[in-house]
Amino acid sequence: MSYGKAVRDELAVPTRELRHAIPQVYAGYKELHDSALAPGVLDAKTKELIALAIAVSKECDGCIAAHAHAAVLHGASPQEAAEAIGVTFLMNGGPATVYGARAFAAFQEFYSQQMSQPNGRQPVS
Repeated sequence: MSYGKAVRDELAVPTRELRHAIPQVYAGYKELHDSALAPGVLDAKTKELIALAIAVSKECDGCIAAHAHAAVLHGASPQEAAEAIGVTFLMNGGPATVYGARAFAAFQEFYSQQMSQPNGRQPVS
């Protein structure tokens, strides 16, 4: 089962429809998203790994897919993703072992896809 692309594909149409229904809310959310994840003292990769860990704790498959993909694009390694996910076990217990596995599967899916590209990993700053 795919926890990455399949989840994103499943949510694409309903998300687009909701975005068209409430464009101002989505514009505000995008501004918050971009500001929160912009590089600062913490780089974008670290922030995406934090977001991935929070997505596991919140048990949000769409968030997991989005932040797993973004973490790959920002140059995170599978080991970095695994360690970030591991912290959720401490903070969230048993449910984190389920959603953590989903998050790692999504990360691995996007990582494999990125590494199979001719230019390989190209971190986004």
